[in-house]
Amino acid sequence: MAYLPSLRQLSYFVAVAKTLNFTRAAEACFVGQSTLSTGLKELEDGLGIRLVERDRQNVSLTSDGLEVLQRAQAILAAGQDLVEYATGAAKPMTANIRLGVIPTIAPFLLPKVLPEVRERFPNLKITLREDLTTNLLTRIADHRLDFALIALPYDVEGLLVKELFNDEFWLVAREDDPALKGKEVHLPAKMAERLLLLEEGHCLRDHSLHACKRSDIRNAEGMEATSLLTLLQMVESGMGIALLPEMAVKGGLLTNTELVARPLAAPAPKRVIALVARSSSARLAEFEALSTCIQERFQGSLRVARSARVSVRS
Repeated sequence: MAYLPSLRQLSYFVAVAKTLNFTRAAEACFVGQSTLSTGLKELEDGLGIRLVERDRQNVSLTSDGLEVLQRAQAILAAGQDLVEYATGAAKPMTANIRLGVIPTIAPFLLPKVLPEVRERFPNLKITLREDLTTNLLTRIADHRLDFALIALPYDVEGLLVKELFNDEFWLVAREDDPALKGKEVHLPAKMAERLLLLEEGHCLRDHSLHACKRSDIRNAEGMEATSLLTLLQMVESGMGIALLPEMAVKGGLLTNTELVARPLAAPAPKRVIALVARSSSARLAEFEALSTCIQERFQGSLRVARSARVSVRS
């Protein structure tokens, strides 16, 4: 019979791979270092390959170790999903859901959705983490998050994806800015040169570049914003213009500023808000329930906002 590694052996290996330290890995697994070392050696002997290299000062993964790591993490996540499935089947909608949300969604969507989720499913607990998309997807793969609310387009291959609604971009500028003149707002190439962006790592940066069909815009002063609030301060100081998601505009982000936001001429560029999870997730009932709450509570408000098509100044 072919060798099959145990989940315990795989967990020892993943702990070593994450910490690159046998002492800390053993502590993370709540075992002695000798037990962890023995389990890792059994795994290597069974697979017939070397996974870890170490000397007195350093621990590193071999090329085979790097390949096995991804598969080991997927197997451990699937095993945890199996346990959660059994628990959820016995007591549906009573789970503790770990939800990740990107910074350009969290403050505008969660206050509208979470109260309704709590009202509908009082035994469903949700813990939150706000982070960049790439970090959230890593945590989903590592089973440190169950779901994540992100914006598409983004590479979500291999994930369970539920597209929830479209979020159009609005142009934000000072009231006297030439970009706001005219009955319809466009973003020609010359005006795109004045577009201010979030720093690298924020998907809104890539979406803004995609909206104006550019990939090489860089503010003349070399300034990039670390948050939406900083971005607005840069616009208000006359450094340029910006694109904001409609949910941010309707969520009151321009309150107490002298800025004006107007929708772009149709067909307006947009991002797609989506809920994602591991394809092996055992929380399908919760996934569908959360998706439905978001669509019912939030999509309707955007439909009303889009039907008006008016300028916004707070």
